[in-house]
Amino acid sequence: MKFKKWISATAASLLLATSFVSLAPAAYADEPATRSIAEESIFDLLVDRFFNGSGSNDFDTNTKDPEKFAGGDFTGLQDKLNFIGEMGYTIVSIGPIFSTEKYDGSLLTSYTTLERHFGTSEEFQSVVEAYKAKNMSMMVDFPLNNVSPNHEWAKDATKADWVASTNNGQVQWDLTNKDVQEALIQSATEFVSTYGIGGVRLTNIAEADTDFINEMIAALKETKASLYVISNEESDANFDAAFTPAIAEIYRHMFKNVDMDSSKLMEPFTGEKPVQIMIDSLETYRFTFDSATENMFPPTRLKMAMGALFMLPGIPVVQYGTEIAMNGEAKPDTHQLYNFKTDTELIDYIKNVQSLRNQSATLRKGDFEVITNDNGLLVFTRTSDEEKWVIMVNNTSATQRVDLTPAQLGEGKMLNGILHEEKVRLNENEVYPVILDREMVEIYQVRNDSGFNIPYMVALGLVWVIFIGFVVIIIKRGKAPRPKKDIQS
Repeated sequence: MKFKKWISATAASLLLATSFVSLAPAAYADEPATRSIAEESIFDLLVDRFFNGSGSNDFDTNTKDPEKFAGGDFTGLQDKLNFIGEMGYTIVSIGPIFSTEKYDGSLLTSYTTLERHFGTSEEFQSVVEAYKAKNMSMMVDFPLNNVSPNHEWAKDATKADWVASTNNGQVQWDLTNKDVQEALIQSATEFVSTYGIGGVRLTNIAEADTDFINEMIAALKETKASLYVISNEESDANFDAAFTPAIAEIYRHMFKNVDMDSSKLMEPFTGEKPVQIMIDSLETYRFTFDSATENMFPPTRLKMAMGALFMLPGIPVVQYGTEIAMNGEAKPDTHQLYNFKTDTELIDYIKNVQSLRNQSATLRKGDFEVITNDNGLLVFTRTSDEEKWVIMVNNTSATQRVDLTPAQLGEGKMLNGILHEEKVRLNENEVYPVILDREMVEIYQVRNDSGFNIPYMVALGLVWVIFIGFVVIIIKRGKAPRPKKDIQS
């Protein structure tokens, strides 16, 4: 028996049980029915590039050619359900999955049949239900335009007036045509009602009139009231969440290096709708490319960005591969095959931060107040009637100190650091001196300062009682007389 290992394990278990918030990741997020889109977090992936779970659909695939299908499929998504769920994401956005001539769904040939490289309709239904059982929603892209010239509508002579133009090898529908509008709405609503997905992301909407988009959104929500409908383009339509390229650039720029201008931090949160916030993109260059261009260490940069992103009051949207520092400047280099054998340090970090977010309604939807925002040094609070948190983001090149006051935190309080386990109490100058090394994020829980940590002392005492009792048992067994062996005659 290895006493040291046994004692450590027992102590860890007991101390963990006395903690208000555990760093052990919650298995999955809260029940979706109790959440709004402002509380969700989105993992954005491409089915073909994620995981190949079945060889039965691997026809005409080539993992060496980045322009070809690589074999990722619905079965692979089901195989990796735990991997995604344990990172704490509540929505898995899987791109367009209709029949397509290109792996990323950018050349659709149908709005009704699923891409056979990805699997069957039964397999897709199975993966939707599997994720739903673990309190995660599946979101699918529905492109309104820019489809293949071989799309079934484009090849139908009776629908010739549906085509407005053909540019860059893609067909553009006449989105002012009422027949086109009705056909698109019917296709989208039938898809939602058939598979019961949790969200639709409308893409390629630039040529669509706002009234038509609103009509489509209303029809989708009539089909399923709890359905989220968003877009990855700027629009005045009634989407559940806002998006602008400018907002995406704010966070990409803010965290790619230290001591960066963070004066635009609040811009995304001035509108009425919850906003999608992200640092990465599958359409342009990766955040790793940004930070490497700045001669910075991408994993450290990503920790800074993710630590802040999940604590801010927006909807975090994280592209697949960000958690393994996937690089790339343009498609298809930004659409690399997922490497599940890379280091898990960033993945574990995301698990820890998202675990806190998923366990605390305050961190998801509590009041947001900025205390300090100065070229990379960011301190803000998330507050509700039940609890208060202080988040310090030191995205600077030096150790920083911020003095918080009882007026800001309340009387008789202390700060309990979760990620780095630092405790901060009121000092002789009547302030809480919060000190954080460069390029680090800490999440502090504001707790009542009761002096001695009673739960800790109780847990430690229990550990020693158990240990001493165990030793006594071993000693007694050692002193007990052994039975005599039979004497052979």
